[in-house]
Amino acid sequence: MIGVKPVPDDALRIDLGRLLSRIAALGEVGRVNGPAGEWGNARLALTDADRDGRDLVTGWMRDLGMEVHVDRIGNAIATWRGTDPTLAPVMMGSHIDTVRTGGRFDGNLGVLAGLEVVEALQVAGVRPRRGLQVAFFTDEEGARFAPDMLGSLVYVGGLGLESALDARDSEGIRLGDELHRIGYSGATPCPAAAFPAAFVELHIEQGPVLEDEGVTIGAVTGVQGISWTELTIEGQSAHAGTTPMRLRRDPLVVAARVMAEARMIAHRLGGAQVATTGRMDVFPNLVNVVPSKVTFTVDLRNTDERILQEAEQTLFGFAHRMAADEGCDITMKSLARFEPVEFDPEMVELVESTARRLGHSCRRMPSGAGHDAQMLARVCPTSMIFVPSINGLSHNLAEDTAPTDLEAGANVLLQMVVQLAQR
Repeated sequence: MIGVKPVPDDALRIDLGRLLSRIAALGEVGRVNGPAGEWGNARLALTDADRDGRDLVTGWMRDLGMEVHVDRIGNAIATWRGTDPTLAPVMMGSHIDTVRTGGRFDGNLGVLAGLEVVEALQVAGVRPRRGLQVAFFTDEEGARFAPDMLGSLVYVGGLGLESALDARDSEGIRLGDELHRIGYSGATPCPAAAFPAAFVELHIEQGPVLEDEGVTIGAVTGVQGISWTELTIEGQSAHAGTTPMRLRRDPLVVAARVMAEARMIAHRLGGAQVATTGRMDVFPNLVNVVPSKVTFTVDLRNTDERILQEAEQTLFGFAHRMAADEGCDITMKSLARFEPVEFDPEMVELVESTARRLGHSCRRMPSGAGHDAQMLARVCPTSMIFVPSINGLSHNLAEDTAPTDLEAGANVLLQMVVQLAQR
């Protein structure tokens, strides 16, 4: 065994109490309480709550003797040096920003479990040949600034820095200005000058499959393609009582038809195809006025790029026809578009074999949600470890995962990183 002192693999374990303590402490930052006693977080990217969460996590990183660097898009990367500084490090991580009604585990688990891996090795007196890095990436959720996975996309060179800094939220606030305001506009250039030897992201499943099948670990094979589109329909504002139905140009009727058709397309295509409308703005949004303008989003996803393109073409053609029938104008803007990603087969195999060696049930599965790992897969061997989500809930204040499953996933992460850092 490489390291300061020999420690058998089976003797290396994370400390669940430490991990749970950090999860709880970060969960208090931007805490939101639900009506039935559940609680989660509202830490939208680059808000004051996000800044406070960043301060807490980077403080823990420095407490572990890690060198923390923040790049120009606000990604924070902490490094614990290995015994051979000439070797590229192994990176762990995820994100700590949340949606407006997010849970305590989405993203946070991958970052805090990474810190626990480093601390477990330090306590055991083991320093690998390769250094270890723990990162959290800016605006993974895309809930405030589009696209999602923005920070990791800039990190790997998939999105220009200036374009990302010029992104604006729904109130017109510029990302770069907010990054500077909260004190996380770093000096490290991006895209990165050098990339890690490998990237591993531990994450909750955010769906019901593992729990339904009674499986502890998901070996993630890849991430399905994502298409986010904003549609704006413009018609004619009119009095709800005096305007005959035949003379109306109602954009909300068009929007309703498009949203319903998106769901029908997903059912017709079947398989992995899903469709969601998660945001809609109506103007003037009055009970007795025919709207003049409706803006809404459509989120389409599929593991098959060809079928995803078919869903897009079918829905967008339908939307144009419905707008024409109602005498409305329609414009569309792409907010995010990522093709399906397949993870490195050897890395997927390493997740599966490590889980089984530790005595855990395991299944291979794709991810229906987007993750920073899909961006890192562009530049280094990458894999993800899933653990079950209770009732399949995520992006929900009731999001939860059993402590035993958190422990299992973190120990798989630890053992994987030890093997990768030996290479």
